[in-house]
Amino acid sequence: MVVPELRAWRAARPRLARLARTARPRLQRAVGAVKEQVRQVAQAAAGRVPRSARSRNAQFTAVAATTGLALAAAVVTAAGPWDSSGQRTAERDRAVALEHAGGTDHGRRSGTSRTSGTSDTSAGGPRPAPSAVPVLVGLGEGGNQVKSASDGRALAGLLDPLLADPALGTRHSAAVVDVATGERLYGRGADDALTPASTTKIATAVAALSALGADHRLTTRAALEPDTGEVILVGGGDPTLTARKDAHGWASLRTLADATAAALTRRGLHEVTLSYDTTLFAGPELHPIGVNENLAPVSALMADEARTDGSTSGPAPRAGEPAADAARAFGRLLSAHGIRVSAPGPSKATGRAETLATVSSPPLSDLVERMLTNSDNDIAEALARQTAAATGGRADFAGGADAIAAQLGKLGLPITGASFHDGSGLNRADRLTAGLLTALLLKAADPAHPELRPVLTGLPVAGFTGTLAGRYTSDGAAGVVRAKTGTLTGVNALAGTAVDQDGHLLAFAFLAEGTTSPDTAQSALDRTATALASCGCG
Repeated sequence: MVVPELRAWRAARPRLARLARTARPRLQRAVGAVKEQVRQVAQAAAGRVPRSARSRNAQFTAVAATTGLALAAAVVTAAGPWDSSGQRTAERDRAVALEHAGGTDHGRRSGTSRTSGTSDTSAGGPRPAPSAVPVLVGLGEGGNQVKSASDGRALAGLLDPLLADPALGTRHSAAVVDVATGERLYGRGADDALTPASTTKIATAVAALSALGADHRLTTRAALEPDTGEVILVGGGDPTLTARKDAHGWASLRTLADATAAALTRRGLHEVTLSYDTTLFAGPELHPIGVNENLAPVSALMADEARTDGSTSGPAPRAGEPAADAARAFGRLLSAHGIRVSAPGPSKATGRAETLATVSSPPLSDLVERMLTNSDNDIAEALARQTAAATGGRADFAGGADAIAAQLGKLGLPITGASFHDGSGLNRADRLTAGLLTALLLKAADPAHPELRPVLTGLPVAGFTGTLAGRYTSDGAAGVVRAKTGTLTGVNALAGTAVDQDGHLLAFAFLAEGTTSPDTAQSALDRTATALASCGCG
């Protein structure tokens, strides 16, 4: 059966499409009203408001079921879709209402001390990240009680001609799965292993979250070696560590320097030898693709992803020695407090080193969302190494790849034919199947795995966020399709979720090799995803 919210959603879908095409300043003015409506919707779902209030909010409930309107409020914020307003608020409140537990402690609002790395999260295990609303509604409040979403023959009749587009190159594969039932509705070479490009990050996200937990944080610390006057900046493998004045809630090198200087002053130390420790990660720092603006040398210590142009996402010129640059910035910050420092060099903190101060990243759930939304290669490679370190592997390119495959195997995912060589998908030797990608999305939607929910909430939203912000802006799929993109020379991919005309949540993956024009291939994939969202194939 179809739950009431989804019946209303179908009626509201044309309105959603119009909203998706509306200028964003207009959406910004609606943020306050959206938040209040979300609060009332959450109360209504829990049966705490009068029937009249529920009726007034029925249409909004439907729109929120696709996250389009809630997301529209979020995209006007500078910090992105992982910020505390708009999408995150809507999804968190809705998750609480439907799950009646968890989902309220996410991101930088969890009470974590930024200088101690401690958390007030309860000892009962990590709370669920804010779940994607269509996942919760699509699965039904009482479990997987929804009938199969589609007639496979009707779906094949829709997708086959679109996937036959010559723009999709010499070889392609596809899979579509009903998230509620787990049934594969469509497959075309779904078990053939092709080059996945950045859709690899979906696998990296699932592996990291399953190995480390959604609440795990990456800690950078300053340590003092006793009787030597040596201060060591110890990298914790946090690529989001920032030296900028406005840290936007990320771990701040400035905060660390402030606390370190205060600790040194209390000890009467005003001159130190400065060193840095990057031994958390092993192996070569340079990716096999070589020097590339899409990825800095992979180091356990870096600030602002070693970007030298002030950017926060996308390709950028990078420093050749991220750790040394971060240590020099740390030294300058200490000097501003009157602490004289030497030119920094590499070292390794001993077991006797006394921690002076620490700063911790936001929860892993936030890092995963940022990685997926912006297709952040630096975060992806760091998380692959973190997965290896957490599971007893060697924290280098090969060890991270092995750890990803091992974690997916432990989850019972179909990894036959898959081959991992990095965490970002920049390595052209990577191979994934469309069947594995949809299985990863299905696992992330599984109520038994709330720790994996950021894989869904972090997907770029068509027409609004990240790598899909400039796509789907003129069709009805804006705000309805959420998908990870993948692009290399001759390779285009798209994998994510869509809500169809009958209100069913579908997971899909489309992979194409031998493409000659990235723009036309991208457009062909977008048309296919839009057709899937527009399908009433039941």
